[in-house]
Parts: sequence; C-alpha cells; structure tokens
Amino acid sequence: MMTDPVADMLTRIRNAGTARASLVRCPSSRLKHSVAKVLEEKGYVY
Repeated sequence: MMTDPVADMLTRIRNAGTARASLVRCPSSRLKHSVAKVLEEKGYVY
C-alpha cells in the first residue's frame, strides 16, 4: 500500500478548515514543513 504524505497533510488542513479548527497535527517531515511554509507565505494558511 502506498501513501502520499503531502496529500494526507493537505487533506488534514482542508478537513480542519471545514471543521473550523485552529490547529492541525500531523507527522512531520522536511518536505511537509517546506510545503506548509510556502502555503503560509502565499496566505493559504496562517
């Protein structure tokens, strides 16, 4: 079984937004940290 960790992180963020949660927790990696940083810089998350 293959999983996509970045897609999983984005799904968690989307679900948290739908639930109006202010915090999302997921396993970390350098790649996911970089993706989250870009999302923050572009104003998609804060």
